[in-house]
Amino acid sequence: MNQARKHGPIVAALAGALLFGGCSGGLDDLREEIARAKQRPGGRIQPLPEVTPYVSHEYQMADRRSPFLQSLAGENPSGPRPDVQRPREYLEQFPLDTLKMVGTLRIGGATYGLVQTRDMMIHRVLPGNHLGQNDGRVMSIGEARIALVEIVPDGLGGYLERGAALALGD
Repeated sequence: MNQARKHGPIVAALAGALLFGGCSGGLDDLREEIARAKQRPGGRIQPLPEVTPYVSHEYQMADRRSPFLQSLAGENPSGPRPDVQRPREYLEQFPLDTLKMVGTLRIGGATYGLVQTRDMMIHRVLPGNHLGQNDGRVMSIGEARIALVEIVPDGLGGYLERGAALALGD
């Protein structure tokens, strides 16, 4: 054990000398390749492409509404609008995708649509009733479908009407 400690530094020094000695032989090849590259004639550099001057453009629509600003709520009074004065019905508190048509019921000459909420309560609706959170108004009730029209924001400050439906078994 004492012998290994005594000869350990000598063995490490010999291994390092052999390792560094092996790296020095490859430099001659590198020096020759650099000398050959320097003797080759240089090529011409392509000229830069000509830069065309910038032509400014004057905006002609400065007196019109900016397309980057939201329109005001009263800007398009002819489009559809939710009736904020109308009292809200019970089924308008539920998102439309959480309501489910479970059937129809005919009483007296009126056909009711049967709509189930997530809490498993069943409610009757007639054409003209409202349901869903986007001012959905029931337009017609069929044997397997309740057709609605919703009033949804168009993203530009106005509203648009969009058809929707609840189908039996959805």
